[in-house]
Amino acid sequence: MKSIKKDLLKKCKSLEIPLLGFAPIERWNNPPDELPNKLSPGIPEEFKPQSIYPETKTVIVIGLPVSLPIVETAPSIYYMELYKTVNSMLDIKACEIANFLNEKGHSSIYVPRDGYGDIKILIEKPFAFFSHKHAAFLAGLGSFGHNNVLLTPEFGPRVRFTSIFTSAKITPDPIKIKDICIHCLLCVKNCPVGAIPKTGKFPPPLDKKRCAIRSAKLRDEYRSPCGICIKVCPVGRTENFSAELICRYIQKMRDLKNITGHGSM
Repeated sequence: MKSIKKDLLKKCKSLEIPLLGFAPIERWNNPPDELPNKLSPGIPEEFKPQSIYPETKTVIVIGLPVSLPIVETAPSIYYMELYKTVNSMLDIKACEIANFLNEKGHSSIYVPRDGYGDIKILIEKPFAFFSHKHAAFLAGLGSFGHNNVLLTPEFGPRVRFTSIFTSAKITPDPIKIKDICIHCLLCVKNCPVGAIPKTGKFPPPLDKKRCAIRSAKLRDEYRSPCGICIKVCPVGRTENFSAELICRYIQKMRDLKNITGHGSM
């Protein structure tokens, strides 16, 4: 399957996708020892790719970054619009990749980034039908942070993922990622609803209900999702943005706070 992998890499480059990984479905039952975190309990059977699409042999994971200066405004209407835009871009690119594979003779489907219908559903049942962050983890794209978000060397937690299920058997790249969470606990200290435990097993289980209730409230104010735990995380490269630019941008957003409601930080 070297040929299809080579074609995929070329396709993803043309789609300007900076993060790409491959995870054979066997990893959902037997995670490689090289992975940086041990997850317990394991992923329930009904949330595994082969339960959703039995033809699946490989899960392709793609990731797009969310712009750091805009993340710095979260929660805000600006961040909400960016979040929606990145999600739409992911769906479009994943759909293109699935179609590309189908044309090559490999039955494939893309999986929407959100699989829960509405944020208020998560208050009662805090599960999507498939976890893209776990797929990205099993593809070796990152390690988990204390905030239970996947951290990448390139962008820290400021990245969104989606997945493509394919019948093609694609050899994954060697897993090289290490645990990159620095355990600074800034996410714990800054969570406005105390949804992130300070102690316990790592990564600690979030209080998903508290998180969902806050997100629902922010959505009614047109500034969802919250985004604070990814805003304060220091992991990830920021060389594309000078410290002066970031500081100037943050100050501008703070100034706007005094003259606008929905767009406030």
